[in-house]
Amino acid sequence: MTSALPLPDLEPYRRRVGAVMRQPVDDIEGSATLAEIARHMAQSTHGGLLVRDRFGRHVGILTERDLTRAIGRDGAVALQFTAADLMTRDIVAIHESAFLFRAIGRMRRLNLRYLPVTDNSGRFVGMLTARSLLRLRAQDSQLIADELDVAQTAEDLSHARTALPGLAATLLTEGSDAPAVAAVISGIYADITARASAIAEAEFTKAGELPPAPWCMLILGSGGRGESLLKPDQDNAIIHAGSSEDDGWYNRIAERINALLDEAGVPFCRGGVMAKNTAWRGSQGQWRARVTDWIARHTPDALLNVDIFYDLQPVYGALRLGEALRFEALAAARNSPLFLRQLAEQSAQLHPALGFFGQLKTESDGRIDLKLGGLLPLVSAARLMALKLGTAATGTADRLRAVGAAGLIGESDITGLTAAHALLLETILQQQIADLASGRDPGSRVDPAGLSSMRRSQLKAALKHVALLPEMVQDVLTAAQPAASQPAGDT
Repeated sequence: MTSALPLPDLEPYRRRVGAVMRQPVDDIEGSATLAEIARHMAQSTHGGLLVRDRFGRHVGILTERDLTRAIGRDGAVALQFTAADLMTRDIVAIHESAFLFRAIGRMRRLNLRYLPVTDNSGRFVGMLTARSLLRLRAQDSQLIADELDVAQTAEDLSHARTALPGLAATLLTEGSDAPAVAAVISGIYADITARASAIAEAEFTKAGELPPAPWCMLILGSGGRGESLLKPDQDNAIIHAGSSEDDGWYNRIAERINALLDEAGVPFCRGGVMAKNTAWRGSQGQWRARVTDWIARHTPDALLNVDIFYDLQPVYGALRLGEALRFEALAAARNSPLFLRQLAEQSAQLHPALGFFGQLKTESDGRIDLKLGGLLPLVSAARLMALKLGTAATGTADRLRAVGAAGLIGESDITGLTAAHALLLETILQQQIADLASGRDPGSRVDPAGLSSMRRSQLKAALKHVALLPEMVQDVLTAAQPAASQPAGDT
C-alpha cells in the first residue's frame, strides 16, 4: 500500500519522554535577582529553570531568553527584577510517558526550547531541551498527534486517524514490535477523544453553557489498555463532580463529543458503550453506586460492563476524578472474592481458536478470529488476575508482569503469555493493514492463506498457551491475598 505518511525517522515514535528528559528538575526561588539567576544558570549549565514560590510550589518557568530579553528591553533596570517578575506563569508541560514525537511537535509548534515533564501526580520531574532533542527532530508529516492540539473540526480530527495505517505499516516494517505500535495508535485515538472533548467544551463555553462542575472524559476497553489497532470504535464515559440534577449538561456535551468522533471516523460503539448513554456517565456518587451494583449482581450484563470498565483511562478534564474512580473500583473488586469467581467462570467460557488435534480453527468465511479466539481470553484473564492482585496497571502485558512479580504465576508462563499477546496483536495488525490496502474493511479475522508455515506454528503454540489460562486463573484466585500493588502509570 502507499502510505500518506513518510517516516524517515521513527525514533520519536519508539521512545518516551522519560527516557531522554534531563533530571532532576532544576529550579530557583521566585525572589532570586537577575544576577543570581544568571549565576545559577552558568554554574548548572541549565538554561531553563522552574520558579518556585515561598511554599515550594512551581509557579512559572524562566529561560536564558527571558534574561536576554529583559536586559535588551530595560537595560540596567533589569538587574532589579526577580525570577517572579521575569518568568512565564503558564507552564506548558508534557507527561513523562508521552512518546517523543508528541514533545517534538509541541516544542516546534510553540517555539519552545524547554519543556517541563510531569509524572502522574502532576509533579515536575524533569525537563526536555531543544538540544537534547536535536538528533530526534521529526518532520512535519510525523507530528500527527500534536496537530490535534489545534484541531477545530471533525475533519481536522480525521486527518490523524486516516494517517494511522501508513504509520503502523512503517513502524512494523522498521522493526517496532506490535505492542509498541498499538500503544502509538492508542495514544493518537486518546488524543482524538481528548481534542473532541475540548472542541465540544469550547463550543459550549462560547454559547454561555459552562459546566456545572468539574468533569472528566474516560476511554475504556482496548484504548484504555493501550492496545487499539486499526478498527476503532468508541468506548468512552464521563464522570463529574456535580449531582444527578446536572445530568442535562453532561448529556448534551456527551452527545456532541460522540458525534464529533463519529464524524472523524471513530464510529459509534455498537454495544452502546458511550458517554451519551445514561449508563456510561454520572456523578462520583452515581459511579460508586453503579460499580457496587455490578459487583453485587453478577449478571452477564454487569460482568460485560466490568470487562470494559476496568480498562479505563482518563484523557480530558479533571483527570483526578477518573483516577479516583479507578482506585475505588479496584478496591471494591479486590475485596469481593465471589465477584472474582464469577468473572473467572465467564473468562473460562472463552476458548482459543484451536480445533481438534490442535489445528487452527476457522470461521465460516475461512478466516481465524484471533480477537474472539485469542486476544479476548488472554486479555480477560490478565484483567481478572490483576484485579485479584489489586494492581492499577491497565495494559495486558503490564498486568501479566505484575502478577508474575507477585509470584502468582511462574516466570516461564508470564514470558509465554506476553509473547503470545504480542504475536496475536502483530498478526491481526498485519492483516488489517493488508485488508485496508485491498479495500477491505479491517477486523480481527485473519486469512490463514496469508500466513507462513512458521507463523501458523507460532500461532498454534501461542493459542495452546492461552488454553492453559483457566487453570492459572484458578491458581491465582486461590492463592493468599497479596498486598495491593502501588498505583501504576497510564499507558
